[in-house]
Amino acid sequence: MSDTANKRLTYLFDNGEYTELGVLAKSSGVITAYGTVEGSPVYAFSQDVSVNSGAVGKAQAEKIARVYELALRTGVPVVGIYDSCGADLSDGFAALDAYGELLARVSNLSGVVPQISVAAGVCAGCSAMMAAGADIVIAAEDAAIFTSPNSKVSSLAENAAKNGVVSVVAENDEQAIKKARELVAKLPQNNLSPLPMYEYEESGAPFGNNAEEQAKAICDADSVTVLGKECGKCAFTALASIGGSTVGVCGTDMQEGKLTAADCGKIARFVRLCDAFAMPVVTLVNTEGFDSSEEAEESGAVKNMAMLAHSYAEATTVKLSVITGKAYGTAFIALAGKNANADVTFALPNAVISPVDPLAAVEIMQHDALKGADDTEAKRKELAAEYAEKYASAQKAAENGSAELVEDASLLRDALINALDMMSGKRISTLPKKHSNIPM
Repeated sequence: MSDTANKRLTYLFDNGEYTELGVLAKSSGVITAYGTVEGSPVYAFSQDVSVNSGAVGKAQAEKIARVYELALRTGVPVVGIYDSCGADLSDGFAALDAYGELLARVSNLSGVVPQISVAAGVCAGCSAMMAAGADIVIAAEDAAIFTSPNSKVSSLAENAAKNGVVSVVAENDEQAIKKARELVAKLPQNNLSPLPMYEYEESGAPFGNNAEEQAKAICDADSVTVLGKECGKCAFTALASIGGSTVGVCGTDMQEGKLTAADCGKIARFVRLCDAFAMPVVTLVNTEGFDSSEEAEESGAVKNMAMLAHSYAEATTVKLSVITGKAYGTAFIALAGKNANADVTFALPNAVISPVDPLAAVEIMQHDALKGADDTEAKRKELAAEYAEKYASAQKAAENGSAELVEDASLLRDALINALDMMSGKRISTLPKKHSNIPM
């Protein structure tokens, strides 16, 4: 047994200390253990590539399955550190059965306790499927997470981040595991546990122009951990804390364009993570809507848009939305719509909330006014600005009960803390059913 698998566990646990499980089963190619992270119990396993290339057979699977069984019994998070070339072919059908059991355990535990996967080396085939089933996947920069050994993709970790499989790419295995440690400390122990509470300070950061800057302004100092940065450039997702309690923060960045299928999928997945563990969701909205290009239509992007709306509507956790800029049509409904998709919607003074783009509204409602104008484009923009101010302003939204007006961005943090406090006792009764049939 190499020192690497052991050392990786020391990066995860408090003071590098842990209790090993199945000590006598040394030839299995995996170390299983439990310890604490920031004082809270966590189970983990660390594959050892030095033993039969970390190949998963019956012995290794039984040790890992034991971790999942104990996690289920005790309601404790699981961190899996992957470094394996796949199934042990010499085990034949036993290896196939072993992987089947592990995949079932990952799925059955989903939404019960947090699961974090770390691709520290090779994470191939069924191991990649198993790792991807976790709530959050972290990869070392030189890790390889793939299903096809003949892939021509040059940077497998980077590619996995771009397509949304990996949420964080770290410099090396040590930094990846330390990121897992940081994230597991932000998450509750299980779906019935209260949220972690922290001592905190206000960040004092300026309220910037993009979602990440705005999140850092409203959240506690140094609490924002960005997830999925490389996937969906118009969307922002992060775990953070506000007033000392964990929240999920989503955002849309109009500067990058309209929301694509990747953006919708990224936010939908994140909202479902937050809802599974009763973490409030704060959504910062500044978008002109969903991508309606010919390419988006051909690819069936509307499915991802429906997935986004479904995830918000289905979520019973506290949902607060803030219109920081533009919120048009279906995007407003999906991200900040009253009652179903947001418990409380705030709007900053410069917000524009409209059923359609004001320029389109002018074409429909004031077509005659454009006729004969010396400069049609300038006139269109002038009329659109008038429409936005008269019919689609934050003030109008507040008067109609569609939003709560926040007079200045500097007051937003306090407004959110108060709303989170007031909504902390939120209770929702749902209809009995096996599960929803979310568009996938």
